[in-house]
Amino acid sequence: MKPISNFKEHIQQYYCFINKDQILNLVNRPFLLICSSCFTILLSFYVLWAPNSLKFTFRHETYDQRNSLALPDNTETCDLFKGRWIRDVKGPLYTNFSCKTIPDKKNCLLHGRMDNDFLNWRWKPDQCELPIFEPRSFLSIVQGKTLAFIGDSVSRNQMESLLCLLSTEETPKEVHKDAKDRFKTLYFPCHNFTLMALWTRFLVNATQTVVNGSVTGGFDLHLDRVDDNWAQKLPSINYAIFSDAQWFLRQNYLFEGGNLVGCIYCQKPNVTDLGPGFAIQRAFRAAFKYINNDCKDCKGIVTLLRTISPSQFENGTWKTGGSCVRTSPLAPEDINNTGNADLEYRNIQVAEIESARKLGEKNGNAFDILDVTGAMLMRPDGHPGLHWRNKKKGYSDCVHWCLPGPIDTWNEFLLEVLRRKSRFPLRS
Repeated sequence: MKPISNFKEHIQQYYCFINKDQILNLVNRPFLLICSSCFTILLSFYVLWAPNSLKFTFRHETYDQRNSLALPDNTETCDLFKGRWIRDVKGPLYTNFSCKTIPDKKNCLLHGRMDNDFLNWRWKPDQCELPIFEPRSFLSIVQGKTLAFIGDSVSRNQMESLLCLLSTEETPKEVHKDAKDRFKTLYFPCHNFTLMALWTRFLVNATQTVVNGSVTGGFDLHLDRVDDNWAQKLPSINYAIFSDAQWFLRQNYLFEGGNLVGCIYCQKPNVTDLGPGFAIQRAFRAAFKYINNDCKDCKGIVTLLRTISPSQFENGTWKTGGSCVRTSPLAPEDINNTGNADLEYRNIQVAEIESARKLGEKNGNAFDILDVTGAMLMRPDGHPGLHWRNKKKGYSDCVHWCLPGPIDTWNEFLLEVLRRKSRFPLRS
């Protein structure tokens, strides 16, 4: 049976290398086949004899193109995350029709959103350009690797954006999905790339708080014990993107060493309200400590922190009729940085990743950041609002992001951070 297996592998590789539409066109149009053969002969002479010929290798892992995308000299060092949104008449790289994997809850245009101006903006760093997402470059960087999004439904939102951006290059195979579709594994056979979504509300161990036999909606958080649901998968992961925040912003009880140390919004006379910031700090600290100290097979992993994505309810909250009806971005000067809780939590997260980075350098682990908070504070127009598959009529989703939409910029950040780390050149 081994020859058959090898034959199948060769067929798969050939299919990956040659676009199937190109094959159909050549078979159905003999004239194109003849022209293609002549062009190949001429190109061969050119490559052999031209003094400055183009040089390629399979899958574009390395190449030297005269017309490749030229990046400013400071692109490697400039701060990608400080800038503003500017007009972009080209619009998004995919649509809600071209991407077949957009969940109903994120498909805002399908669910009645009439304005589409929120799609015509791109992020412009102050000191350089953020390259547009190029799926082939991304897949070349992660070829043979495993990347996991570890976090809540906003983390999953980013993975769904990435799937749409990659869909023009390759459609993955679904390998695993649990009953609630919280844990998912996808495989891109042409690039031997595995993409995972690992659900966790808090990164640490959490059980629902029960009072008089009934769940309360809050949780008991054990801030010094990481969630095994992601921790056990970590040795098989090359790139881990951590994020979490929204579930901390509710009534929760906090434990360390098995002892109650405080709470969030509990209003109990004998329990100290330590606030969300304390819990966020301890949870990310525990996660990064696990990677650097406790995980025996995690050496060499690249860990990225995606900072808090702001919820942007106006005139109320989720439960009190809050909404998000803006149709255009804000400017940096429109953001009030004083007393901004999202920026406070972002600063806490950044401090923890910086501490982990210093220790990781000694252990052979790399840590970096996708600092999306500032950019997304300017995009209250990018949420589904009322335009989602809403079983609770009248409730606005001002937490997640429309697809396509400004969340796609997170993956442009991701590609550029990975490119910098891998020194992989951008395609033209």
